[in-house]
Amino acid sequence: MFRAVLIERDEAGYRSQLKELDEAQLPPGDVTVRITHSTLNYKDALAITGRGRIVRDFPMVPGIDFAGTVESSDHPDYRLGDAVLLNGWGVGESHWGGLAEKARVDGDWLLPLPQAFSPHQSMAIGTAGYTAMLSIMALERQGVTPERGDILVTGASGGVGSFAIMLLATLGYRVIASTGRVDEREYLQRLGAADVIDRQTLAEPGRPLEKARWAGAIDSVGSHTLAGVCAGMQRDGVVAACGLAQGMDFPATVAPFILRGVTLVGIDSAMRAREDRITAWQRLATTIDPQRLNEVSQEIGLTEVIDTATDLIDGRVRGRRVVRIDEQ
Repeated sequence: MFRAVLIERDEAGYRSQLKELDEAQLPPGDVTVRITHSTLNYKDALAITGRGRIVRDFPMVPGIDFAGTVESSDHPDYRLGDAVLLNGWGVGESHWGGLAEKARVDGDWLLPLPQAFSPHQSMAIGTAGYTAMLSIMALERQGVTPERGDILVTGASGGVGSFAIMLLATLGYRVIASTGRVDEREYLQRLGAADVIDRQTLAEPGRPLEKARWAGAIDSVGSHTLAGVCAGMQRDGVVAACGLAQGMDFPATVAPFILRGVTLVGIDSAMRAREDRITAWQRLATTIDPQRLNEVSQEIGLTEVIDTATDLIDGRVRGRRVVRIDEQ
């Protein structure tokens, strides 16, 4: 038996509960992992609260990230006791995920835990930090260097935003943070933001083109905010779009793209090729000072996940929440 957050939907309605499950209920896979740490991402919170159409099959164990040790394996790359991590691959959406004491998955979805990080540290980074690094790599591929000018980060107080600021500042970029929580100015500046702006300057409908301000941007918000970001880009600016906290719509015009040569790059972290995943985690290992991870994360237990999910959706959570699975 093992404990897991379980999402069910039936004639009684949609609900999330912490339950005891039998290992025989685990889905198919060639590697079984004893999970020590997971995380609570925005996508997980949408699934747990039912406020987003995330879960594709019921019942479902949410959790798009986890770290732990291999308990059994029929996969050639993994043996008993190996330390591993997982991000994405539809886990927590169509395949039981990481907010549980055990998971059984396709071994091709796993990565060896980087030596630079403990399981706790790898989950403090999680999909949020990994997505932030993929976004920075996209800017770099398009030629955005620190010399080009300011980089805007939207949703700055969230997980992706917090890591984007920290990573960009470490790499020498001047970062402008956009947030709806301007009382977090000190926190964002401590991460490396040179300035903080109120998200309302971007979140409402605006003109097709605004004053050219940013050489690059990482947007985890979407909707009118993403449209406003694109409208304010410098000539040949690059926007990495990686989230939809405000919405999936994109109420923009082609003006930034055909009059300023702006490039919009989509960041799909969930189904990213293994080679890109390995590169991103290698970059994280050489860029992040593990001692700074406490600045962007707090630890909670598995019993706290469901309540914290509501706080996350309602904007009351700053940074990351690491879930310690093997709590006593």
